[in-house]
Amino acid sequence: MCGICGKLNFDRQEAVDRGLIRQMMNMIQHRGPDGSGEYLVGPIGLGHRRLSIIDLDTGAQPMSNEDGTIWVVYNGEIYNFQELRTELVLKGHQFKSTSDTEVIVHLYEELGDQCVKHFRGMFAFALWDATRQRLLLARDRVGVKPLYYTNTGNALLFASEIKSLLVDPTVDRRINPQAIDRFLTYYYLPGNETMFQDIFKLDPGHYLTVENGQVSVKQYWDLHFEAPAYSQSLETSVESLKELLHAAVKDHMISDVPVGVLLSGGVDSTGILSYAVQNTDKPIHTFTMGFSGAGFQDERPYAKLAAQKFSTIHHEISMSVDDFRNFLPKYVWHMEEPVCEPPAIALYFVSELARQSSVKVLLSGEGGDEAFGGYQTYRNLLIFERLKAVFGPTKDLLRLGFQALERLGWKQFGNYANLVDLKLEDYYLSRTASPFTPFNQNKSKLYQKEFMSCLIGQESNAPTRGLFDKVKDQSLLNRMLYVDTKTWLPDDLLVKADKMTMAASVELRVPLLDYRVLEFAASLPQHYKVRGTDLKRILKMALGQSVPQEILNRKKTGFPVPYESWM
Repeated sequence: MCGICGKLNFDRQEAVDRGLIRQMMNMIQHRGPDGSGEYLVGPIGLGHRRLSIIDLDTGAQPMSNEDGTIWVVYNGEIYNFQELRTELVLKGHQFKSTSDTEVIVHLYEELGDQCVKHFRGMFAFALWDATRQRLLLARDRVGVKPLYYTNTGNALLFASEIKSLLVDPTVDRRINPQAIDRFLTYYYLPGNETMFQDIFKLDPGHYLTVENGQVSVKQYWDLHFEAPAYSQSLETSVESLKELLHAAVKDHMISDVPVGVLLSGGVDSTGILSYAVQNTDKPIHTFTMGFSGAGFQDERPYAKLAAQKFSTIHHEISMSVDDFRNFLPKYVWHMEEPVCEPPAIALYFVSELARQSSVKVLLSGEGGDEAFGGYQTYRNLLIFERLKAVFGPTKDLLRLGFQALERLGWKQFGNYANLVDLKLEDYYLSRTASPFTPFNQNKSKLYQKEFMSCLIGQESNAPTRGLFDKVKDQSLLNRMLYVDTKTWLPDDLLVKADKMTMAASVELRVPLLDYRVLEFAASLPQHYKVRGTDLKRILKMALGQSVPQEILNRKKTGFPVPYESWM
């Protein structure tokens, strides 16, 4: 895991300033405290900060091919690099290291931009083809690793974090008012926008090229859902999922440094631990945290139960209100943009605990809910949409029923009353927000006229509306899963996971977001994932023999940071 940065001047006669690249590198030093490297020739400058995970001795970057015509800086892990390396050696390529980084340059020599389709893992990389004077930026399929860029008109700059781009005085620092509205609509920022007018995220599953001053962005992967002809039985599908999970976790265990597991006390992280212990003969460290004070929900007993079952070296930490408050300025600096994720602060403290325990790689259960339908929102809206279909032209009666329940004290039913006349794509923003959350209901009262004038012509929910159009023929569940996989997952959960773990100089890996697992889950019939009140049905069946029943059958809680009480 590392941090990358760089600059390409469109004028080939204009050299990149070495001091600038070093300043950009220094700004993301926390992402790679183990070393640094740079490559500057003519109009291109590449910078790299290294967190040593694989090939500790010869894996320094930037790294080149045999004749130095192709250079790469890279952040992430390519889990199938050994099999790719074997194929490339048979084709005559010579390797000078045993790192996964070097596979990128040689596979690019073979396949050009299409090399990205063959990498299995999490990555963001920049590759300079000196012969063609051409830059290639690429980001992994799901968006586990971040990559930001900006086009100043005279140059293209890129980096793992926005703050690295802002080192360059030619980068515009104007705030994007449309992005503010979008953030306040979703409570995170979906799509490729950032809070800065001309700074963008490279979308997951996309690559960007710069050649002769022309910038082009192309998509190389998307998530496609079930075919009507799916014929495997549920039991057979469970066995297939077990094999996939075993292979995915085995891949994610590849490391030349100790690997640990983050335990939340839930099904997904415990399941990851069960497969991790099968794929190593070394002791595994597990980490969890709780909160100081009375009356707070504590996940530690469940995490400890999992640790005892699998005989791990278990570590716990407790966060207090003072810890929470004192970390907030640092949280803002690392996150760079607002993200409504209080658990992110807890993630920093538990990552710091891992680092102090000499564990630089952590596995997490992130992604299981988005792949297999684990949120109560999915269940509730499926039931709601079925009710709408049953009532048909008499939906007014359904609205009256919800309003009556609201008057009886069940306030949450008031929101459903407001949704009765809307289609899913009209009201579903993500599992955490809708047009009827308090802020979205009061925008006209809260926005000044001058600010409203900046939003003319913009649809606040344009990012998700566009995604719904792509899956309009899919089942209700798959439509929600697609939208969350393309927005909520990379733009909220994964961005906080990356930035908080990297703030502690720790690498986080997410086996349940292996694209093979995601594609398998997408191929399944809806009722294999959610049936009635049963969430993540097939995943729980696959993990049923390894996860303790107390964890398997408990109500989903997430990671309940008591920030409301503390605030």
